[in-house]
Amino acid sequence: MATYEFTVSVKTRYLEEQSEPERAHYVFAYTITIKNTGSTAAQLISRHWVIVDAVNRVQEVHGLGVVGHQPLLQPGEQFEYTSGTTLNTPHGSMSGKYFCVAEDGEQFEAKIPEFILSQPRTLH
Repeated sequence: MATYEFTVSVKTRYLEEQSEPERAHYVFAYTITIKNTGSTAAQLISRHWVIVDAVNRVQEVHGLGVVGHQPLLQPGEQFEYTSGTTLNTPHGSMSGKYFCVAEDGEQFEAKIPEFILSQPRTLH
């Protein structure tokens, strides 16, 4: 078991009721589960997102915590939250990392694996 490790999983969904395809406005929600799979308690301090749309426009987002929280997770504990983003195209992707600090002061990054945002029926 790694000493410093958060594992991140993601579920996405297209929000049709908030989207306006005729105006190139596509809204997506994503639910993130962050689990401390390490052996030391650690706190998520900040995030860095890379959002890429279907024509390779890149948007980077940096910020403290997630949805107003900087969760402190003991080994085995998890934190789940839902947030969202908009794209100008019917599909794209997101990836990134969380910057974390363990209770012993060690800093580490937790990778957020790339995930796809897609309006239903647009990928073959």
